[in-house]
Amino acid sequence: MLILGIETSCDETGVALYDGERGLLAHALHTQAALHDQYGGVVPELASRDHIRRVLPLVRSVLERSGANASELDAVAFTQGPGLAGALLVGAAFANSLAFGLRIPAIGVHHLEGHLLSPLLERDPPHFPFVSLLASGGHTQLMKVGGLGDYEMLGETLDDAAGEAFDKTAKLLGLGYPGGPALSKLAESGRRDRFAFPRPMLDQLEKSGDLDFSFSGLKTAVVTLFRNQRPGHEGEERWRADIAAAFQEAVADVLVAKSRAAVERTGLDRLVVAGGVGANARLRALLDAAAARDGFRVFYPAMEFCTDNGAMIALAGAMRLRAKLGVEKRYGFAIHPRWDLAAVDSTAAGR
Repeated sequence: MLILGIETSCDETGVALYDGERGLLAHALHTQAALHDQYGGVVPELASRDHIRRVLPLVRSVLERSGANASELDAVAFTQGPGLAGALLVGAAFANSLAFGLRIPAIGVHHLEGHLLSPLLERDPPHFPFVSLLASGGHTQLMKVGGLGDYEMLGETLDDAAGEAFDKTAKLLGLGYPGGPALSKLAESGRRDRFAFPRPMLDQLEKSGDLDFSFSGLKTAVVTLFRNQRPGHEGEERWRADIAAAFQEAVADVLVAKSRAAVERTGLDRLVVAGGVGANARLRALLDAAAARDGFRVFYPAMEFCTDNGAMIALAGAMRLRAKLGVEKRYGFAIHPRWDLAAVDSTAAGR
């Protein structure tokens, strides 16, 4: 079973080839970070055009490096949503056209399903069921994952996602795009205890067990501090590093506390962390410490698979093909720029 995976939901073009027995054979990724940096964020039209330029050369490269031929493919998996509409259309149109030419299934995959399954690419993968923390630029969610297509929402962000809050705070501090990694790097030289930033919605967790997230208040606190307490030029670099460290600590504290509560509530002993924020070293350190204290295990994807990539889409496609979920030889396709993961049932891939 040989699956080609294509990811074009936002600003990264990812392609991968996954074999049902041998695992991941090859993958390639092109990031548009340099393209969008001058604008301080993703420009959808530029993203779509760049996907058009990149997807075919990346597919050819992956096939060549794996030693496989397109005629050997059993299915083509693609990100069907959520994401930027134009970017999604590029991957969906390419995948369905290729599948039509080869007379094989084209499998639409939910972007977040790809993320939460990505730790299954590792040598020591988690087994179902588990709790999943999805933390990225667009989503912060806690889910109970009973199996493929069996997703129960436990809590989600009510406003800015964790990654979005990282990016906006990084922009405020004068860092480049994408801001999350740059802010984390700056935080390494800062003091985490200099500023007492709020831990949004932790009081609701203690009072009612609410597992939802909110990071807009934290972002506002940073903006207020930045505008009202800016030091002189000589001390500004240290001050910015301390803000970054204190902000990162506040986000990590909230994510860890809610994740611990979700594990306890479900009675499960496995936590999967996925999405770009899952690559944050401080978050990983705090989660690992919490797991050691509370007696559960934490599973992470490899660093290269925390951000958007084709490998996770190929894996999800392979799992759906094996289970015969959402697999049809129909080449009239749709995309879903907004798509609730909990609405992806076990009988279809959202077509």
